[in-house]
Amino acid sequence: MKGITFSAWRGKRYVTLAELLVRLGSSGLDLTWRVACDEMVDPRCAELERRSAGDGMDTLTLLSLTTPFLQLIDAEAQGSAEGRTVIVLTEVDSSSWEVRAADERVLGELRRRFPDATAL
Repeated sequence: MKGITFSAWRGKRYVTLAELLVRLGSSGLDLTWRVACDEMVDPRCAELERRSAGDGMDTLTLLSLTTPFLQLIDAEAQGSAEGRTVIVLTEVDSSSWEVRAADERVLGELRRRFPDATAL
């Protein structure tokens, strides 16, 4: 998988996990997600981890748990299809996002949306 990194902040606005999920478009709809949060900054973090246990959760469930606004600190969301990880969204210290994806079109779309993105 190739990857990019970009600032989690757009001026005073934080780029949330929910926003990234929406930006994945149709390529993210059929994924199964597992989320790990190093810092439990919100009660929803525990729920994200609980739902990740076992078979994981679908994209719409993950989206529902991350909206409205949820700022993560040191968290990782792994999306898989047919038992294979195809995307990893890593929130680093509430300051940047790292995105690794098997499909370079996903990275291209995120590069267009976040022009400060650089290769990992």
